[in-house]
Amino acid sequence: MRLNNYKSITLLLLTFFFSFPLVAQDYAPSADKVSPVLINSTLPDVEVKDLNGKSHSMLDLAKENKSVFIFYRGGWCPYCNRHLADLKQIEKGLADMGYTVYAISADRPELLSETLDKNELSYTLLSDAPMTAAKALGIAFKVDDATVQRYKSVGIDLEADSGHDHHLLPAPAVFITDTEGIIKFKYVNPDYKQRIDGGILLAAAKAFM
Repeated sequence: MRLNNYKSITLLLLTFFFSFPLVAQDYAPSADKVSPVLINSTLPDVEVKDLNGKSHSMLDLAKENKSVFIFYRGGWCPYCNRHLADLKQIEKGLADMGYTVYAISADRPELLSETLDKNELSYTLLSDAPMTAAKALGIAFKVDDATVQRYKSVGIDLEADSGHDHHLLPAPAVFITDTEGIIKFKYVNPDYKQRIDGGILLAAAKAFM
C-alpha cells in the first residue's frame, strides 16, 4: 500500500513539475525567439472570432477552401496597414486560384471593422485577442514592459486593443494551407517592418494549387 502511495505521489509531482515548462514556452520572450510550426504540420484546431464576435475554428475554415492566413500585429500598426492594403492587389489572383484570405490580429473583434473600413478591405479579418492561435502556431511573443510603456506614450494601448493584459503580439506571418488544413508554406519574420512581397506570395500559392 505504501509503495502504491509512493508511486502515486511521485507521478503527481512529476506531472506538476513538467507542466511548468509547457506553459512557459507557449510564447517567446521576444519576436526573434519565436519557433513557428513546421511545414506539413496540421493547422491547430483553435478558435478565432469575426468582427461580430462569432467564434470559428481555424482548421474548419481551412477545410472549406485552400487558405492564406496572414498574421499581423493590429490596426494600430502602420506597417501592418500597408501590408493589408498591398494584399488587396493580389487578392483576386489568390481567389482565382481558389484561395480564401484571412487576416488575423491581436485586436479584439470590435476593432476589426475600423481596420476594414480604413483600408477598404474585402477579405476577412479575424480576432485572436487571447493569442490562442498565435501561441499554437509558435509565433506569439511577449512585448517587454519598456516597449509597452513606449507604445502607450504614443497612444497605442495593447491592453485596450486586445482586451487582455498578456502584452502578447504575433510575429508577422503568412501560412498557406490546403483543404486538409496542412501547412504548405510559411513566412515568419520577427522584423515587423519586413513583410512578404505580394509577387512572392502569389508564386508560393500557385506552387501549391
